[in-house]
Amino acid sequence: MKAISSTKLWSISALLFSALLVAVSPVNAAKVAGITLDDSISVADQSLSLNGAGIRKKLFIKLYVGSLYTASGDGSATDIVTADEPMAIRLNMISDLLTRKKMVGALNDGFKKSTGNNTAPIQAGIDQLISVMPETIATGTQMTLAYEPGVGTHLMDGDTSLSVIPGLAFKQALFGIWLSDKPAQSSLKKAMLGS
Repeated sequence: MKAISSTKLWSISALLFSALLVAVSPVNAAKVAGITLDDSISVADQSLSLNGAGIRKKLFIKLYVGSLYTASGDGSATDIVTADEPMAIRLNMISDLLTRKKMVGALNDGFKKSTGNNTAPIQAGIDQLISVMPETIATGTQMTLAYEPGVGTHLMDGDTSLSVIPGLAFKQALFGIWLSDKPAQSSLKKAMLGS
């Protein structure tokens, strides 16, 4: 019987190790605060990859997991906010303390900060978004804000479409709530950007 050289043995071992990595990688889905996040989602027939995710806290209370999905998986916060391309922000609620009233207040405050206190050009979109916000925002609720170029921003409650708000300017202000120079929470912005 012919002996296997150490070089061939190393090559075989490397191939087996690579195959094992490929086989197990899908099992390692991202998990934040007990929420298993989708590695990818689809918007306008385009697959978007999880860019990053983090926890939104207020007074030491964990409110939701915010995750960002983009096509390229990179880019600065400004590039992502201004881009006219499919992308999404998903909010997975992890607290029953986040009421509709508190969410609406946070959105209004966020829009003011992301627009430099100039919400007039997108006020119709803000009103539309607030009008369809669910009455109950319980633990386990999953809301997705998915932007589709030329169509608008889809507001989804789980798999149910609540509304589509037209306009790139609205999308930019909405995504700016989490990714502008005055974000809802700096550590969440950093986590969503994957850094």
